[in-house]
Amino acid sequence: MKPKATPRKKVLIAEDDPISRRVLQAFLLKWGYEVIAAPNGTEALNVLECDDSPRLAVLDWMMPGVEGPQVCQRVREHQDRPYIYILLLTARNQKTDLLKGLESGADDYLTKPFDSQELRARLHVGERILNLQDNLIATREELRFRATHDSLTGIPNRAVILEAVHHERSRQSREGGSFGVILIDLDHFKNVNDMYGHLCGDAVLREAAGRIMSSVRDYDSVGRYGGEEFLVVVPASNAAGTFGVAERIRKAIESKPIATPTREVKVTASLGLAVSGEDGQISSDALLHLADEALYQAKRDGRNRSKLASAHDLASPSAHPAETLNTEP
Repeated sequence: MKPKATPRKKVLIAEDDPISRRVLQAFLLKWGYEVIAAPNGTEALNVLECDDSPRLAVLDWMMPGVEGPQVCQRVREHQDRPYIYILLLTARNQKTDLLKGLESGADDYLTKPFDSQELRARLHVGERILNLQDNLIATREELRFRATHDSLTGIPNRAVILEAVHHERSRQSREGGSFGVILIDLDHFKNVNDMYGHLCGDAVLREAAGRIMSSVRDYDSVGRYGGEEFLVVVPASNAAGTFGVAERIRKAIESKPIATPTREVKVTASLGLAVSGEDGQISSDALLHLADEALYQAKRDGRNRSKLASAHDLASPSAHPAETLNTEP
């Protein structure tokens, strides 16, 4: 089998002298780089501000329009973008000038006339630094994901989804309107683990999470609440809208058996719903309590159904009755 070619690394060179630019370009092409050449600082800056800009740049100090140090300063202003390693080429060799170049945001410099092998070595240093930084960012993002997402299902964990409830409650207090919460519990899930094993149970939880995610709107929030329970936050929604989301979820979960490593398992879910009032008087914790009570009412009424906490419950969170909008058995 023919080995895959290594992707060519992109590098920008900015040099106003055409002969020097061609010589520099010839070296870089020989070393395996994909070269983007700019005749002045203005064009170099336009390239470096593009979404798919090179991560390596070799800039001449003295250029018409925008000089090399000015390009460095402008690039460093975009701190939210991937880091670009910048090497300045300069005929200046005074210490104060070199310090000025580094303070402008350059990572390294090379004095003219430069030695080609030294340039190649400096570029390799830049590549190593970029790779280290990318690895650190990837590790940080992975740790952040692990801290905020459930390791089994890949959806947000309990802390994150509860924060979504509090965030929506705060938004409501500022802007008005109502929102809903849906508490979902897989019916008889303990039997799945007991009869078929935990690997089977894990597969059921993963697939159930996927079906829930595919049933909600883009701006709804879904998280694993604990065990076989999931929580959905439905922003800018009244009782009818929240109930519609809940029914889509319920029907998606029961739509077909879930394939597991050992067998297919038929799964249903019970759902408890609560919707905040327009006046925003009910707290996040009280709303969750109402959804929890509605969920247990759904289970007492036979499972595989959606139950909505009544308007009376909203006025008196300590009350327990729930009303059903679902006429299906």
